Amino acid sequence: MFTRSVHRILVRPVCIASRRTVGTLEGNPSIYIIPDDRSINSHVLSLLSHSPPNRELAVGTTTQLPPTPDSFTENHRFLDILQSVIAEHAQGDRNVISQAKAMASTSGSSLGSGGAFFPGQRQKRRGGTPYGGGGGTGGDGAGGASSQGGAGGGGIGGYIHVYDERHPPDFGRIPDPEDIFGSLEVDGEGNFVDGHGRYQRSGSYRVVTRDGFLGLSPFLRQKLVDRLKIEDANLRNS
Repeated sequence: MFTRSVHRILVRPVCIASRRTVGTLEGNPSIYIIPDDRSINSHVLSLLSHSPPNRELAVGTTTQLPPTPDSFTENHRFLDILQSVIAEHAQGDRNVISQAKAMASTSGSSLGSGGAFFPGQRQKRRGGTPYGGGGGTGGDGAGGASSQGGAGGGGIGGYIHVYDERHPPDFGRIPDPEDIFGSLEVDGEGNFVDGHGRYQRSGSYRVVTRDGFLGLSPFLRQKLVDRLKIEDANLRNS
């Protein structure tokens, strides 16, 4: 029986050159915890350390630390920026490239989605939930990018999922729907179709789950921080 390990997200205080002392999430030091001016019972979570924070670019707010799915409120503008960065740069991420090459070398599988998947067959997830022939996270082929598994490999090609690294799937398994950012299309030689993979956003991704908070690879995290700094400068100068 599969047993899921739950990450403890603790608060680690740090000092920065600002009017206030902020903290970071233990185990996720790239996420800053900043007091919320609008509520004494809320904190702003951000990849930028500015205090006061730019709420338009924050990941979101939480009424509880560590944040939980119930206490956290997502910032939809941040999610749009996150998805834009992934669409532009995911094909340059070392882990994503490795998954694409692995899929191409394995006939009839889509390893980038975390495991083998054959259209028309049904699989069971960790908890026994069946998957249908539609793809990685759905049972009926619906659900956008997160539900595309693709045949892949052996000169066929298919789809790989770009997923949150807070809870990597076991070998031969598909990531949880709430961990999937989106999907990239790969040809039979492991190359990204049209050079960029025709990224398709998943509609099921969640910033915080019982497994933890947003977890990007170092490469994608830096690309996201760089974009947020540009957006921040534009807002301050507007």
